Order: sequence, then structure tokens, then C-alpha cells
Amino acid sequence: MHLSRKTKKRLLSTVTYFFLLIASIYSLFPIFWAFLTAIKPADEVRSPTPTLFTANPTLENFRSVLFETQFPRYFLNSVIVSVGSVLLSIFIGVLAAYALSRLSKSPGVKTLGVGMLLAQMVPVVLLMIPLYRIMMNLGLLDSYTGLIISYTVFAVPIITWMLKGFFDTIPIEIEESAMLDGCNKFYLIVRIMLPLSVPAIVSAGIYALVHAWSEFVLTFTFVSDDSMRTLSTGVFNFMGLWIVDWGRLMAAAILIIIPIAIVFTFIQKYLVSGLTAGSTKG
Repeated sequence: MHLSRKTKKRLLSTVTYFFLLIASIYSLFPIFWAFLTAIKPADEVRSPTPTLFTANPTLENFRSVLFETQFPRYFLNSVIVSVGSVLLSIFIGVLAAYALSRLSKSPGVKTLGVGMLLAQMVPVVLLMIPLYRIMMNLGLLDSYTGLIISYTVFAVPIITWMLKGFFDTIPIEIEESAMLDGCNKFYLIVRIMLPLSVPAIVSAGIYALVHAWSEFVLTFTFVSDDSMRTLSTGVFNFMGLWIVDWGRLMAAAILIIIPIAIVFTFIQKYLVSGLTAGSTKG
């Protein structure tokens, strides 16, 4: 049986979208299930014969999370720490990526870049004791500064490599022309490189934001004051020694997801172009 090229293309497209649909359902179903659990009354959540849907949906769990717990405080802490770490990570990452890109032929630069990437392969758990000692000696435990610095340390290497790939695609002739017109390195980066790199910077910022928003181990280690907890560790209050408040826990999980989903919605076009911009050179 001979199939025309158009038929083959249509068949391939159908199969591709089918598997993408299956993958999407597989990825989104836990979120859907969490939402259904969050709108169930308490007696249905703890029922020995659980059901997927409920006949009596309620927003009581969301109301309880927002007005009867420290969730708003955890949310504020997460916003402060996430925004701070994103700005600091992008600032350091841009400078480091530009240096690695333009000094790539200098001795030791490639080794330094590879070393930064290999450092990411070290499990975070192995670094907890020395990092805790450092934070304790510097008086940075239970503080925004300590969390921002620790998040930045783990985000900068990947951000640097993401931005370096983009800077490599920007012709050096653009910089040479600007310098002939009297532009120094600082204004070269601020007025030329940064505007050209907006998609890549947004992609790197999203990585840093997701990393900071969902980070658990560092916060759990460096923060013992309940008023300084972030969302990832604050939800532990819904898990007791003998029982788990699944209704409020799922409601909190949905509320944690919403801000990231909104951010992705508004900057999706920059994210896609930024992730593919550094894949080719020329």
C-alpha cells in the first residue's frame, strides 16, 4: 500500500498529537485530582470509599487556607525570596555569560565554564552541612538574605550556560561598531546586549523563578522560624503526626501553582524563543 507524501505527513502529525495529548493528560491529571480533592467536603476527603468527583463542591478548604493559616505570610516570603534570587541570579549570570562567551579563547575559560556545569551534578544534600555552618557563622539563618544567596548559588551556573549560548549567536561586529562610536563595555552590555537578549534573559529568569519558588531542601535546612517559611515548607503544617489534612493541603498546592501558571501564560512567547535562540550559531 503506497501512501502519498501528504497522507504520510498527516498521519505523522496525527500520531504526534496523539502522544502529546497522552503526555499532557498524564502531566495534568495530578493537578486536576488535587483541585477535585480541594473542593470536596472534609467527610468525603476522609471517606473509606473515595470518589473522583463530588456532588457537594465547596471552597471551604481554600477559605481556610487563606484566612485561618499562615499561608499569606508564606506566600509573601516566597515572593520576596524568589524575586530577589531571580534578580541577583540574572545580574551575575549575564556578566558571567558575557565573559565566557567573549573570552572563550582565553586559557582556562573553558575549564572554568565546564567546572561550573559539573558543580551542578553534586547532590545538594551533600552540601547541606558545610552550607549550614557557613550560614550560621555569617548569621544568615532564618533570613531573606540567606535564602536569596543560597538559591542564587545553585541557579547561576545553569543560567550562565543558557545565556552564554545566546551571546555566542550575537555577531561580535555589533560590539566593534558600538565601541568605534565611543561606547564602553558597561553601556555596550546595558544598551546593546541586554535588549538583544530579552528572550534568553526571560527564559533564564523563569528557570530561576521556578527553582526558587519550589525549592524545599535549602529552606527546610536554613529556616526554623515559622514566620520565615516559604510555601514549599509551609504546607508541612497541614501534615500532622497521625493525620494529613488532604483538603487544605491540596487547596494550598493549587494556590501555589497559580502564580507560576500566570507568569508562564504572559511570557510564553519569550520563553519559547529564548530556549531556541542559542541552539544555533550564525
